[in-house]
Amino acid sequence: LKTLQTKIGGMDCGNCAKTVEAGLQKLPGVTDINVVFTTESLRLNYDPQQVSEKAIFDRIKTLGYTIEKTVAAIPPSEDSCCSHEQEQEHQQHHHHQHSNVQKTQKTNPTNWEFWIRNRRGQTVILAGLGLVLGLLTQHLALPIWLSRGFYGIGIIVAGFAIARAGLMELRLRRADMNLLMTISVIGAVILGDWFEAALVVFLFSLGTTLQTFTFSRTRNAIASLMDLTPATATVKRDNNQEVTVRVEEIQVGEILTIRPGQKVALDGIVVSGNSAIDQSPITGESIPEDKEKGDRVFAGTLNQTGFLEVQVTHAANDTTVAKIVHLVESAQSSRAPTQQWVDKFAEIYTPIVILIAIALTLIPPLIFAQPFNVWFYRALVMLVIACPCALVISTPVSIVSAIGAATSQGILFKGGNGLETAGKLQSIAFDKTGTLTQGKPTVKKVYDLGELSASVVLLIAACLERRSEHPLAKAIVAQAEAQKIELETPESFTAYPGKGISGKFGNNLYFAGNRRLFVDQNIAVSASTLSLLDDIEKLGQTPVLVGCDRGLLGIIALADGLRLEAGEAVHLLKQMGLKRLVMLTGDRTFVAAQIAQQLNLSEYKAELLPFDKLQEIQQLRNFGAVGMVGDGINDAPALAAADISFAVGGIDIALETADVVLVGSDLRKLAYAVDLSRRTVAVIRQNVIFSLVTKALFLLLGTFGFVGLAVAVIADTGTSLIVTANGMRMFRSKFN
Repeated sequence: LKTLQTKIGGMDCGNCAKTVEAGLQKLPGVTDINVVFTTESLRLNYDPQQVSEKAIFDRIKTLGYTIEKTVAAIPPSEDSCCSHEQEQEHQQHHHHQHSNVQKTQKTNPTNWEFWIRNRRGQTVILAGLGLVLGLLTQHLALPIWLSRGFYGIGIIVAGFAIARAGLMELRLRRADMNLLMTISVIGAVILGDWFEAALVVFLFSLGTTLQTFTFSRTRNAIASLMDLTPATATVKRDNNQEVTVRVEEIQVGEILTIRPGQKVALDGIVVSGNSAIDQSPITGESIPEDKEKGDRVFAGTLNQTGFLEVQVTHAANDTTVAKIVHLVESAQSSRAPTQQWVDKFAEIYTPIVILIAIALTLIPPLIFAQPFNVWFYRALVMLVIACPCALVISTPVSIVSAIGAATSQGILFKGGNGLETAGKLQSIAFDKTGTLTQGKPTVKKVYDLGELSASVVLLIAACLERRSEHPLAKAIVAQAEAQKIELETPESFTAYPGKGISGKFGNNLYFAGNRRLFVDQNIAVSASTLSLLDDIEKLGQTPVLVGCDRGLLGIIALADGLRLEAGEAVHLLKQMGLKRLVMLTGDRTFVAAQIAQQLNLSEYKAELLPFDKLQEIQQLRNFGAVGMVGDGINDAPALAAADISFAVGGIDIALETADVVLVGSDLRKLAYAVDLSRRTVAVIRQNVIFSLVTKALFLLLGTFGFVGLAVAVIADTGTSLIVTANGMRMFRSKFN
């Protein structure tokens, strides 16, 4: 089997995607068909022995749609989901943007070039011209065949594609707007109302054209989020010679050179140079971040000021931006709960209205001796109203716009389900370490106990800990280096797992660790020192004892600092009206209480194992929907048990574990995510209610003959345009 990916043009609503799926299912050897209206994308597997790629494209064209862009067929086992259109290098980037601007102008209905050079625009113009000329000749009382000829030209020009798609729907035993519109137009011609038939075709063609290109604005805006990385990059090869190659040819471990104004092509680690990097396309942060040796950089970010050499850590199809693209595409293709309900309703609604139209045609003339022409016309009006386009499009346009807005702000929703759930939250539970805190302990104070100075105590501890990878050890060494203290290596050292370390300098044996280490070594700790240790722990700090075989020399107090925005994030969530905000941690009660007090959190649970956190989440669910915020590394049971999980920190792991990823690790974006969800759900409800009320009203008016075909078409396409424009408002939502 091979996998085919392509972009399909001409889809006006969700029913169009279903039509394509139904049409392709009839082809032999075609499986796993996935058509996404919101992204105009098609992905399927096919057997080349049974069906060709050309046959697949021909079927799509027969259905009335176009092929916009194709990704080469690949074995389905390969990961092609992250493929996306890429820019040229810095020198070509501006030309690329200029081309995009020109393309936008030619696909913008407010620009005259669109109507002249675009096939849809030409069709609308010709249909309108036929309608006007027919009306003019009719008004001048010229021969009736002349006016009908002009009307007929407008009907054929605009109605050919509609009728072709409608007949294909009939072959597939489906009823979409194209089939219903075709029947209505033919019925109007049979009744001799050529003007109304031409007017219906013109209005329908105009409405679907405006709707298609209105919705494409959202598609293009989201696509621009994905069009981030350059197609080529400069890499050092052949005795450090710089060569420019395509990013797909660059291997992990190679060295990129990135000059000011150029985009970073691949994820990597800075090995030389320093610069300010604009990471807003990835993290949503507007302020550039300074990078130096050892710092990580992301593909798609912009180097602003300095020259950098970067060692590649991820290949082109495995970069952070590639994962984000895949995530956004998957999110757009997922169906939110409201959309699932709407789709089920639409499947019932259309057949019922068609049955009502048939009943209107037959019952009044046959049973009540009413004029056939009158009720047949009313039945045609019912057929126009029968298509649920506005209802079907009401949810996905809102979901896609909101996901696009969130992505531009560094918030990645994995699907519509998560987007809807975030707005229903009543409680949020926070992991402490690495979520509310920075996850990087720092030295708060060095206590000397009288025998040695504080700087010497720090020197001894740093020398002992310099080879350790423990976070507390790194913090002690970093503090010594910051004070320009020269470190020595002990002659020998011994590690005591879970307790600390010892090392020998000359004839003296020194220790650094927790209380248990000193108890085990029979090193006495005075009552005053024990009281000091208790005071340190009450401050939420962790004490590291430093001493030698003769006795205790000093104490180093360390603490994991709060995230700078954590307090404001908690305040914003309280303003959002969430009932309970709880901190869950495996740390000691003293530490948890101190952190909770600083953040103004009234609830916290300390000394919890992962299973205990799971139980706490289950208890919180008694108060309504609950969210869990973690670093995506541990607490997997609690994250899985929550109605929605948020991950901050490392994006590689977070993408696999959470429903929502805060790429820039700014906790204040939690409030934005909840607010965006609530507003999105509100817009979806507005769209659904407006669509249902409009349909119900015009069904009633159409039944009693108060509206004609033209008004029904205006109502249908107008409703679709209104719900599309209303849903697109979500794309303008910003994080302040």
